[in-house]
Formats: sequence, structure tokens, C-alpha cells
Amino acid sequence: MDILRLGFGTYQLTDPDRCASAVSTALSTGYRHVDTAEYYGNEAAVGAGIAESDVPRSDVFLASKVWRDRLGHDAFLESARERVDALRAGTLDLLYVHWPMGAYDPEETLSALLEARERGLTRGIGLSNFTPDLLDEAIDHLGEPPTAHQVELHPLLQQEALRAHADRHGYQLVAYAPIARNAVADVPEIRQVAEKHDATPAQVSLAWVLETGVVPIPKSGSPAHIRENYAALDLDLDDADMAKIDGIDREKRVVDVPNAPWN
Repeated sequence: MDILRLGFGTYQLTDPDRCASAVSTALSTGYRHVDTAEYYGNEAAVGAGIAESDVPRSDVFLASKVWRDRLGHDAFLESARERVDALRAGTLDLLYVHWPMGAYDPEETLSALLEARERGLTRGIGLSNFTPDLLDEAIDHLGEPPTAHQVELHPLLQQEALRAHADRHGYQLVAYAPIARNAVADVPEIRQVAEKHDATPAQVSLAWVLETGVVPIPKSGSPAHIRENYAALDLDLDDADMAKIDGIDREKRVVDVPNAPWN
């Protein structure tokens, strides 16, 4: 299953009209991968944005996630059906376990994820915010690698271990917060590369993520930023650019909670 190279994230797009408009604008710009979640509370608006656009649903790779309080077997399947119905999707292209926390139980949760695929609620099975050890455990329970694993990833949180794990097991890594909520704009190395290419720091960060083989899903409600982010596909970083960014020696995680798996 091909997860299209650049996705459109919808976190915090909670105003229904603004969210639907942003999704429609993203699709008209060229995005064909849209990411949402139960927790975001905007799936109906995301579905409306897809329906309002000129892009057929069959051309859109659509992903959602089940929240961490609904990870028991029956609750998961109930949530999976709700995700499909809220998005007016027919079936999802990818359904994630949003966090391995709360009601997460590898046996119950992952058997439900597989059953959701068997029932035609999703084509792909996804995990999000897992550590390498939790991924190994999940793969044992699933009997196969996931379609994708979604984590925070950007030049200030380069996730080498998770990138290597994805390469080793043959699944797609997906990056949320790929511009670190614009913290990349304050990084000298990224600013230098941006000036060299007459690009923005956000575009450089996205281009770096793309060059590592990871799929970034930047989110924005602004038509100008939606288009600016998409233009990162046309930015070619050379080996010197990549080395400069790879060598950034400080780390900033922008999404964290005290009981997150990595704490």
C-alpha cells in the first residue's frame, strides 16, 4: 500500500467550516493524503472538505486514529466504525492505534485492529507513538509489520532508532509536527539552508523529512501555508544540506506527556 509522500494533517482544526475549507484547499493544491483522528473532533468536517473538493474520494488516502480510552477489543471496533461513518469514507485507507496508553492491551487492541481490517473498515493498520520495544511486541502480536507508524519527527527530533526500525521491518514511518510547530525557524543550520535555496525554514524541514524516506503530515489552516508546505516537494537538498541538518546537536520534543511511552 502506497502512502502518498506528503500528507495534510488536521490537528487543532476544530472549527468545522475552517477545517472543511482547509481540507478542500489542500486537495486542490495537490495533497492526496489526509490525516485526522477521533481525538481531533473534526472528522465530520474533514469528510465534508473531501466531499466539497473536486478530488474523488478514491484518489484520497485517508487516515484516522482510535483514541486511547477505546482500545479494548469491542470498544476499538465500535470506534473504528464511528471513524468510517463520521468521515463518510466507506472504508479508511489507514487506521492507527493513537497511543499505546490508557486502555491499550497488545492482545485485545491489536486483534481488534486486525479485525477492523477483516471487516473492511480499513485497508491499512497503523501504530502511533510507539517505542522500538513496543513496536517489536506489537509486530509479534500482529504477525506482520504495521502499514505505518506515526511519530513526532523533525530536524530537532530525528528519531534515528525509529527510522532504522521502519527500514528493518519494511513499514512506512509518518512524521507529525514535522516543522516542530515552527521551532525550526529558529535553528541556524536550517535558516542557512533555507537562505541558500531561497526557501522557508518550514520547507527545508519538510524536504529533510522527505529525503529521509519519511512521510511528513504538516497541518495548517492558512491557504498560503498549505501551499507553501506543499512546495517543499520541489525543494532538492544536496548532500551538504542533509549533512548540515543531520548534524544538529540539540533536541526539542514538542508533543510530550508525563506517562508517554518514552518517559
